[in-house]
Amino acid sequence: MWWGSLLLLLLLAAAVAAAAEPASTLTGPSRPVTVALREDRGHAVDLPDTDPRVQRRATGWAPEQIAVALSAAPTSAWVSWITGREFQMGGTVKPLDPGTVGSVVRYGLAADSLVRQASGDALVYSQLYPFEGLQNYTSGIIHHVRLQGLEPATKYYYQCGDPALPGAMSAVHAFRTMPAVGPRSYPGRIAVVGDLGLTYNTTSTVDHMASNRPDLVLLVGDVCYANMYLTNGTGADCYSCAFGKSTPIHETYQPRWDYWGRYMEAVTSGTPMMVVEGNHEIEEQIGNKTFAAYRSRFAFPSTESGSFSPFYYSFDAGGIHFLMLGAYADYGRSGEQYRWLEKDLAKVDRSVTPWLVAGWHAPWYTTYKAHYREVECMRVAMEELLYSHGLDIAFTGHVHAYERSNRVFNYTLDPCGAVHISVGDGGNREKMATTHADEPGHCPDPRPKPNAFIGGFCASNFTSGPAAGRFCWDRQPDYSAYRESSFGHGILEVKNETHALWRWHRNQDHYGSAGDEIYIVREPHRCLHKHNSSRPAHGRSNTTRESGG
Repeated sequence: MWWGSLLLLLLLAAAVAAAAEPASTLTGPSRPVTVALREDRGHAVDLPDTDPRVQRRATGWAPEQIAVALSAAPTSAWVSWITGREFQMGGTVKPLDPGTVGSVVRYGLAADSLVRQASGDALVYSQLYPFEGLQNYTSGIIHHVRLQGLEPATKYYYQCGDPALPGAMSAVHAFRTMPAVGPRSYPGRIAVVGDLGLTYNTTSTVDHMASNRPDLVLLVGDVCYANMYLTNGTGADCYSCAFGKSTPIHETYQPRWDYWGRYMEAVTSGTPMMVVEGNHEIEEQIGNKTFAAYRSRFAFPSTESGSFSPFYYSFDAGGIHFLMLGAYADYGRSGEQYRWLEKDLAKVDRSVTPWLVAGWHAPWYTTYKAHYREVECMRVAMEELLYSHGLDIAFTGHVHAYERSNRVFNYTLDPCGAVHISVGDGGNREKMATTHADEPGHCPDPRPKPNAFIGGFCASNFTSGPAAGRFCWDRQPDYSAYRESSFGHGILEVKNETHALWRWHRNQDHYGSAGDEIYIVREPHRCLHKHNSSRPAHGRSNTTRESGG
């Protein structure tokens, strides 16, 4: 009798363990899931400038807004910070002299033994408006210093500032370099977040993210939403609704960048963060100048990766080759970004870096009404090239919700296609996206909308499959595996050359619990040969083919 009871208990235990095991892409496409809208998502309210977490605490020439970023290889890293008096706002502003204070990092393997030293560059940027009554801005002195000759997978302690001036060095911080490039070493946890902003939801996202102790953070665009404000500091949830007809240019309130840098320093001073531009970083000013804050405040491995552009670059972390692509830079096949991408991909050795992961801002496979098929021109230009080189995962933001795709290529379920994951739910002020394009009466107008930064409009009605003759499906598309309107972030854990665990964490859940999780499994024996024999045929259009399910 007891043998039968024991066998039953073992079977029950095995069933529970199997049920708890995350799903896997090896089992094929998931049945589409839409999680019902929750009412406990919270309100997207910005932190005010009176919040102690965004106020300036540094005095004199002491550094603030300290951040670490990766270089193209694990033997190098960037340290950035800001010094000088508080930013200036007014009708007339006088930029600080970047040469006033040095750009020095002292570092070593122990907090009391900072025996190595590196120097770098400093700059100041301004946001200027040629209209009476608008407030101009000029920043503190921004420093970027590259540390070289580092050992992979090693904890380094550092101080930044100017040792020649009293009180001009930071406290001691520490960060860990990425593992050595190779197929058997990977960062422990990679946090992925988009459309972060600086709201109370942002603080929840960052707290949850920090509790997962990531080794690296990817921020796929839309950083602080300074362009949701007028230059006098008045903000709104919808800029065009509130101010669009009353101001001669899309204004920004640049101090929000400083607030964001101060709030994030607790994370960025110890965990490398890699950023790519979003539409909220455009920030037009005098002379049609754009992206001034984005270009100036972050360090990018642009030179090291051969792109020489802050809008797109690449880097290695263990056995992963990362591509950060520009959705708001020219991505046409005759442009510089595409030519750089071809060269970069040609150098990737999948026996050394088995995983190919990309990040950019605007998603190709969103099923939400907001931004539906908005960057179809980018997909048409680049998807076939990325597919031919075996892209494994694409991370995006822009749509303020969470969505994960099945493996997909050209709207078709494809076991060798990439998994597209949109994490534009970081906490921004514009609130959640909640309406799907496949809901009755909510398919967007397919007519093109003028936009100087997304390369035209290439989307048209589908010509085959369940949505043939229409711009939208009438149900959740087969390529959409999971979608939910909740704030949160994701964690990618690459386990080995073929298996990676993806977990999405909702802000309303307990720390450590996951709202969505799946093993993303590479099948190089099945796919890489196929990819290598199908390099892209330039000029072929991919706008109308679609999966029939």
